[in-house]
Amino acid sequence: MDLQSAGTINKFFNGLKMEKFNFSSNFRFRIIEKKFIHKPLKYTIMISTKNIIAGLAITAFSFAGFETEAQKLNIPAASPASSIKQSVGLSEISIDYSRPGVKGRVIYGDLVPYGKTWRTGANSSTKITFGEDSKLEGTAVPAGTYALYTIPDKEEWTIILSKNTTLWGDYGYKQEEDLLRVKVKPTALNYKVETFTINFADVTSNSSNIELLWDQTRVAFKVTVDVDTKVMKSIESTMAKDQRPYTQAANYYYDNDKDLKQALTWVNKDIEQNPKSFSSYLLQAKINYKLKDKVAGKASADKTIQLATDAKNDDYVKMAQKLIADNK
Repeated sequence: MDLQSAGTINKFFNGLKMEKFNFSSNFRFRIIEKKFIHKPLKYTIMISTKNIIAGLAITAFSFAGFETEAQKLNIPAASPASSIKQSVGLSEISIDYSRPGVKGRVIYGDLVPYGKTWRTGANSSTKITFGEDSKLEGTAVPAGTYALYTIPDKEEWTIILSKNTTLWGDYGYKQEEDLLRVKVKPTALNYKVETFTINFADVTSNSSNIELLWDQTRVAFKVTVDVDTKVMKSIESTMAKDQRPYTQAANYYYDNDKDLKQALTWVNKDIEQNPKSFSSYLLQAKINYKLKDKVAGKASADKTIQLATDAKNDDYVKMAQKLIADNK
């Protein structure tokens, strides 16, 4: 506080007819014979309403004279935040977490103790969001967001989904708030992962492995979704309408080994409506070959080559040629 501010405060207290406060530039207060320093202000005056107001004024002026808040530096986080997402089935799985580094430390069994709950990253708890009802290692997981915790051990890890997503790390974690616990086996890596990494791997139309990679350890757990039931219901309802996605329905039946004769019927109807669709002829060829009808398969493939050549689409020409070669 400067001398000008001190003089202003003295005038304030003189106006209240109180015993004079003498302020100096080093911010020491003096009241009559009693001396106290504002670290913190412990001297309390309880005489009158004016004295209470005066006490509040001291606080107000004191803080006004010390508006010297420390400047904040913009520096990289020790464990930077990361977000990843992956389409699985008909929706997405997303993960938000922080990524600590090895930095020359012993990780599992030391920095991350064996047999104890771990936040599976750094800072606040790792969050995983399922866009639709799923299964984690065969256990049902309703759509929603959960905190991902783990209990590492040498031979076996426990994967935990907690319904409490508000915690900083695992502080305050309670097992009774778990949605599920499953056991998985860790595997050793022949290379080192410096920064903790969560990754989606082996992604299919209805599943994905979620990997935890750090130092020389990999832990993975599988998430699956029931795509087939939903798609089949969608096909049944959509194909009853006038504008029918014949090719899409036929493709799904072909890819998932459903009724191939029905798939062929649908693709034939699509070709009736779109006689120059080389992609539909290629699908027709693949279905015929899968039905063991090589003559019809080759005829459809040859038609694909003709139409794709006219359209100058070399990719479909090559795919049809390869299909013929694979089925000789």
